[in-house]
Amino acid sequence: MRELSLNVLDIAQNSITANASLITVEVIEDTALHTLSIDIIDNGKGMSEEQLLSVRDPFFTTRTTRKVGMGIPLFKLAAEQTGGRFSINSALGKGTVVNAVFKTDSVDFTPLGDMTSTVIMLVTMNTDRDFVYRHTLDGNEFTFDTREIKQILGDVPLDSPEISAWLREYIDENITNLYGGADNNENT
Repeated sequence: MRELSLNVLDIAQNSITANASLITVEVIEDTALHTLSIDIIDNGKGMSEEQLLSVRDPFFTTRTTRKVGMGIPLFKLAAEQTGGRFSINSALGKGTVVNAVFKTDSVDFTPLGDMTSTVIMLVTMNTDRDFVYRHTLDGNEFTFDTREIKQILGDVPLDSPEISAWLREYIDENITNLYGGADNNENT
């Protein structure tokens, strides 16, 4: 995939398929260490030991709509090609944690991409779920939590056009601020 945000979207879709009610995406950037870490954490149905061992194989999938599952293998490959690492932990009934660490100074590093669009798509297409997006850059953090937004909005749906546009602007503005404002924003 050309952007890591697309990998995140694919793996978060696995969480939705696993009936997760809460999906957390954490992006942690450390410019001094030249690392980017991405965690996707869910409280879905989890995986058996057999599934956990097989999930890294592109010819394994639980989906009935296609015969291959490339999301996890591609994410793992993207991390490892940079000299980074990948892990996945899961337990039946407890959910799944996917972690990939990328070396950002590697020639093979794939850009993070448009995380705002990824988050907006997840939130507006799955209003019956909750999402937390936490983005940290050199110790500065922005957290977006649909549980807080839903509490403020009450009965106003997150997928209404006005709310969706506001959410996009809110997330974009906060990510831009992490990178030092509009003049210094070269990573989003």
